[in-house]
Amino acid sequence: MCLGLVLNLLGLFYVPVSYFLLPFEISISCLSWKLFLETQRWLYCFLFCLSGRRPSLSSQYRFRKRDKMMFYGRKIMRKVSILPNNLGGNNAVSRQRYKKRAKVLLLAKRILQFKKEYPTLEPKEPPPSLLEADLTEFDVKNSHLPSEVLYMLKNVRVLGHFEKPLFLELCKHMVFVPLPEGQYVFRPGELDNSIYVVQDGKLEVCIQENDGSELVLKEVLPGDSVHSLISILDFISGYIKPFKTVFAKAAIPSTVLRLPANAFQDVFEKYPETLVRVVQIIMVRLQRVTFLALHNYLGLTTELFNTVSRKIHPLHQFLLPNTIYFIILKPWNLIFFPSLLSLLILNVCALLKVRKSAIMSEVPSIRYTENISEETGTNWKMDALLRAAKKDLLTLMKLDDPSLLDDKVNCLHVPAGTLVSKQGDQDVNLRFVITGMLHVYQRNIDSEKETCLFIIHPGELVGQLAVLTGEPLTFTIKANKECYFLSISKFDFYEIMRQQPNVVLTVAHTFVRRMSSFVRQIDFALDWMEVEAGRAIYRQNDKSDCTYIVLSGRLRSVIKKDDGKKRLAAEYGRGDLIGVVETLTYQSRATTVHAIRDSELAKLPGGALNFIKRRYPQVVTRLIHLLGQKILGNLQQVGVSGHQHGVYFSSSKWDSGNPASNLSTVTIMPVSDDVPLLTFTLELEHALHDIGPALLLTSDNIRSHLGVGALDSVHEYRLSSWLGQQEDIHRIVLYQADTTLTPWTQRCFRQADCILIVGMGDQEPSVGELEKMLENTAVRAQKQLVLLHKEDGPDPSRTVEWLNMRSWCSGHLHLRCPHRVFSRKSPEKLMEMYERVFQKPPDIHSDFCRLARVLTGNAIALVLGGGGARGCSQVGLIRSLVETGIPVDMVGGTSIGSLMGALFAEERNYIQTRIRAKQWAIMTSVVKTVLDLTYPITSMFSGAAFNNGIRKVFKDKQIEDLWIPYFVITTDISASAMRVHTDGSLWRYVRASMTLSGYMPPLCDPKDGHLLMDGGYINNLPADVAKSMGAKVVIAIDVGSRDETDLTNYGDSLSGWWLLWKRWNPLATKVKVLNMAEIQSRLAYVSCVRQLEMVMKSDYCEYIRPPIDEYGTLDFGRFDEICEVGYQYGQNVFDIWANNGVLEKMMSDVQEIRKMNTGDVSLSVCCQILSCLLYSFQQGYICSLRN
Repeated sequence: MCLGLVLNLLGLFYVPVSYFLLPFEISISCLSWKLFLETQRWLYCFLFCLSGRRPSLSSQYRFRKRDKMMFYGRKIMRKVSILPNNLGGNNAVSRQRYKKRAKVLLLAKRILQFKKEYPTLEPKEPPPSLLEADLTEFDVKNSHLPSEVLYMLKNVRVLGHFEKPLFLELCKHMVFVPLPEGQYVFRPGELDNSIYVVQDGKLEVCIQENDGSELVLKEVLPGDSVHSLISILDFISGYIKPFKTVFAKAAIPSTVLRLPANAFQDVFEKYPETLVRVVQIIMVRLQRVTFLALHNYLGLTTELFNTVSRKIHPLHQFLLPNTIYFIILKPWNLIFFPSLLSLLILNVCALLKVRKSAIMSEVPSIRYTENISEETGTNWKMDALLRAAKKDLLTLMKLDDPSLLDDKVNCLHVPAGTLVSKQGDQDVNLRFVITGMLHVYQRNIDSEKETCLFIIHPGELVGQLAVLTGEPLTFTIKANKECYFLSISKFDFYEIMRQQPNVVLTVAHTFVRRMSSFVRQIDFALDWMEVEAGRAIYRQNDKSDCTYIVLSGRLRSVIKKDDGKKRLAAEYGRGDLIGVVETLTYQSRATTVHAIRDSELAKLPGGALNFIKRRYPQVVTRLIHLLGQKILGNLQQVGVSGHQHGVYFSSSKWDSGNPASNLSTVTIMPVSDDVPLLTFTLELEHALHDIGPALLLTSDNIRSHLGVGALDSVHEYRLSSWLGQQEDIHRIVLYQADTTLTPWTQRCFRQADCILIVGMGDQEPSVGELEKMLENTAVRAQKQLVLLHKEDGPDPSRTVEWLNMRSWCSGHLHLRCPHRVFSRKSPEKLMEMYERVFQKPPDIHSDFCRLARVLTGNAIALVLGGGGARGCSQVGLIRSLVETGIPVDMVGGTSIGSLMGALFAEERNYIQTRIRAKQWAIMTSVVKTVLDLTYPITSMFSGAAFNNGIRKVFKDKQIEDLWIPYFVITTDISASAMRVHTDGSLWRYVRASMTLSGYMPPLCDPKDGHLLMDGGYINNLPADVAKSMGAKVVIAIDVGSRDETDLTNYGDSLSGWWLLWKRWNPLATKVKVLNMAEIQSRLAYVSCVRQLEMVMKSDYCEYIRPPIDEYGTLDFGRFDEICEVGYQYGQNVFDIWANNGVLEKMMSDVQEIRKMNTGDVSLSVCCQILSCLLYSFQQGYICSLRN
């Protein structure tokens, strides 16, 4: 009451501040007016807290009254402690006052528990460029270019980055064609010799079925085009063909730009070097777009090729004209080549039979070639045969100068059963069959079987596609019978191509003519898109009319919630399928998808997909597999409330994915010049080689491979194509940026799926100049901070300062580096040293291998559940885990599991983890426990003794400073939600996760004041959280309570005195009743039982439960015994894993596992998909039955 009176008086009059500061002997004249007002304000709030009345200013802290008193007292102490030392001058009286003030400050700090406060991680939202598409689709109104030029530029871009003179030359041939509604742009019977671009209106590309019906393949909107690159290739090759079944008409009044194909011929005459580029791009498009979409995703094989060769004269069906002359006019040659006669007889007989496609089993992969031109005694005969075959090859390739083949052609002989080339080979030759046959096979997408696509007869070429594009071979070539053929290496063919560029037309045509009519029809519908970074391919709630396939680059899917906030749904890399579920189910787009970096996409319209389903009903099965994988992945991806920096949230309805998975490119940039960037990238490359083929690119080796001017703008397309090929043939490509903002550094940022910012952990936190430039650019790639530490250096510290200096980072890692990383040798000496290092396999337990697994989506997580003293068995399991050689890349835990996991994440070795865990288990004394008892309003104990015990274990360690990435689960009873903590005070959140209700009070989160309880109440085994944070495999150790049904039935009430008598009386019958700790543990287990069942059934989780049910929740005195039980059980489990291939699968690349499991879809999910898509698919089946 008196205090209230004082407050009332304080509201009317100014209280002399000197009265409250009397112990400090500081007069008000020595204080500044600002300090006076600030101190009076805090005193006003301080007295309000003492009175129990609410202050006028609404407080954002939700603490107890005594905590408020401590808080405001500390505020006053801070203001006083920063006062200058010479307040009263330099006389003796002033010095005496200063000494008194220092003593009072020290006493006040002890009373108010004024301790050093560590900086906390500042919550930062990701930059807008990360979640927003800031580029619109060709803003015609705001462009300085005419719309027709803009649209033509967009569509001709698929033929390469034409220089300005070439593009202007093409624009001269553009013609405007107005079209009323219903008028045909072209129809069957007309020549296919133009590219049509819609300027306004809408066109429909249709196909005419055998029964006369019409089916719309795709709708063409303004800015899009109608063309077939195969037809354009036929035209410039001189093989013009009319439309057979495809036609286009105006759906509404439209204006169309027409670019005739002869415009390209005029350009080729003026600029002959562009011919090779255009043909190569068309062939790359054919391989990467058409074959990828139709074979890899729809499962089509023989449907893509003509099964019968073109009509050839019967006598020349399998033997070449000059070879026949070689045999008939010189029959004695059959003495030296008896195989020619047998082949002649067999092949003539084969003309009477109809070739059928066959499925061949794998033949022995033994390559046997014999250069018959070097056989002794028959060289002159071989030379005659070689000259005769060369004449036929010159005629086929239309070479003007016969000398172009000199020293470039080898005549090879292979016996029957030889594997000539295997699918995926990089070094491919162009082969010209003389006698015999070569069979071309392709592996089925859902099995290891191979299907024969076609047969190469004498006079025909094979290997054209791989040689022209420079990409890996998409077929397997076998000689099922004895065969002679000419071989031209890829580099020799490039030399011929440089001397006579038009040879690419003939060679390309020999492959294109094998395409079936179905491929030509679909070629009008398939689009090859180049999407700039930041451009959206579709937006949320748009109409779903097509499916996209990522050929190269990376895209991000973002969902906009009802509250207007945007959340990351998924990221897509090379080979991923986007929007297929929405297209097949005719739903609106669930998310917005935009390009993170410059990307290439294949666009398959919904109409074309329906046409394929109607013509080839077996595609439906393949689509069910694709959808099943999509839905299974979504079911196993349990949403988490948020990621460590507020970016990764629960997935959208259909599309889900791990943002850190399927990375193709990683850019590495230093914070300062002190960072050993070269050795770091070499160490990382060495670690990545253990997962798959990796490539390190620097500005120096780019210039050595592609020339000094490779980074100039005029070579933009050449560099982009070469980099795209490297991404195709390597699991991951590392881009090492320069130390300054050079053109190569800018290219590295453009190519990056993820950017690693590398700094020295033992230096002062800083932001480099290059990084500051990066902050000012709209970089959409994820950024991760990597801090390097010496092997014998101190533990990580001040990580939060490194993170707070940056606008946003998706994560951070600490790497303990070997001494060679910090070597000061010259670059030449370093390369020599690492050549020896690369000869040895990397240590899978090293931090660089951990970084490699994180970047490739192969991280292994260890998750420890709650269960009281039974958690001591987790220490023994960690020992067996280490001895087995299983690496751990992430650690998480709940309750006692959070304690054991934090110790292992900090120490990284079993011995120290066990020592510290045992010290904590036996630390609690009876006296301290009794002294911690309090009046049981909130809890039985105040929690101070338990806090001191946890704090002695971890001291002031922050979660960010742990060696291994770590998270802890708590239950937020203020917001009724699960909390995932990945930053902040380690001991506080471990203590919060171990807070049993009724025993200790909830811990107040220092960030927002929310009350935190034991994480076991909401997620006792958080394997799903580890999966959502990037883990491929989660080793989950469960030590929770199990069901017990043999408890004593004590009736409707229970007396504690009766239980005490039963326990102390040796003659009394023993009863089995749960104590309070066991009841709390059971409650946690019951609330999480459904989540635990889902985790146990998931394919990513390896569930372990040691036999520790006989131990109680508080049996910490039996630490050694429980620990040994866990160790022995772990030894048995990991031995079984090793024998059953679990460890091998755990260490294999996630992409290889995905390929192996391509066809595995559960029956229940298939039934759900079939019921969902019944209407979509029934039309295709009915039409197939009618036909």
